[in-house]
Amino acid sequence: MGKPITDFIEKYFLHFNAASLVDAAKAYGKQLEGGSKMLVSLAGAMSTAELGKIFAEMIRQDKVHIISCTGANLEEDVMNLVAHSHYKRVPEYRDLTPKDEWNLLEKGLNRVTDTCIPEEEAFRRIQKHIVKIWKEAEAKGERYLPHEYLYKLLLSDVLEEHYEIDLKDSWMYAAAEKNLPIVVPGWEDSTMGNIFASYVMKGELKASTVKSGIEYMTFLADWYTENSRQGIGFFQIGGGIAGDFPICVVPMLYQDMERTDTPFWSYFCQISDSTTSYGSYSGAVPNEKITWGKLDINTPKFIIESDATIVAPLIFAYLLEM
Repeated sequence: MGKPITDFIEKYFLHFNAASLVDAAKAYGKQLEGGSKMLVSLAGAMSTAELGKIFAEMIRQDKVHIISCTGANLEEDVMNLVAHSHYKRVPEYRDLTPKDEWNLLEKGLNRVTDTCIPEEEAFRRIQKHIVKIWKEAEAKGERYLPHEYLYKLLLSDVLEEHYEIDLKDSWMYAAAEKNLPIVVPGWEDSTMGNIFASYVMKGELKASTVKSGIEYMTFLADWYTENSRQGIGFFQIGGGIAGDFPICVVPMLYQDMERTDTPFWSYFCQISDSTTSYGSYSGAVPNEKITWGKLDINTPKFIIESDATIVAPLIFAYLLEM
């Protein structure tokens, strides 16, 4: 069986960010071959960029073992699943005037760069069903993490009549089938988080029905402790809280819990177009993380300064050809 992506990038990606891409992909593969597990963090709008088309297969093939993502990425994969035909692409988005943007709002089209998410078909279609799941849990005195509620939604098949893409292209469905651990820091800063907050404000739900960010951190700490014997790598797509939150679990365990036998992250790669600048965490070079007790001196470290929608699929394709 041929390896077209591997052969292509190894032949032509020889210098600068292209070479970093190849080096990072090879090192990721070496981690897997050595028995290490891998955390992948998703920032930005990678789900709306349809990363699920390849990321779902990474999950199915056990090449990612835990995910950290924003609430937006968590829900937008499901939105794409149930409302894909209603999305609108705006290739000329750089030319839009404030009036053009207002017109999109009035049509219920929320823009993410060149892609507009349809409010009625995406947000409201999910809201109708997820609210029932929240209320059923609360009536039983049960509490779950945000991603666990979406897993329940997907596995219940109540959305099946609305599926508009091949189910194999949904990374959330692939994750739900495996009950893959997910960490969603700052979930409140998402459409579903805002909707949940509105029901709390109306007195229809208790805030405690959805577990908190602190509970996500303790969940991650327990998972890291149980799985780090052969190493856990960190593959970060973009910056922000999706990456900042989980990487801190190591110094938290080492320094605050005083578990000095806690291993450092065994691999680190960040794909980002955030330039290094004074005080810019997302643009900080990997070596800075050594000073915070996150990475070891010898941890393989890579930074690829490019567009994640180009780089991530290439690296994933390389890994799927292994």
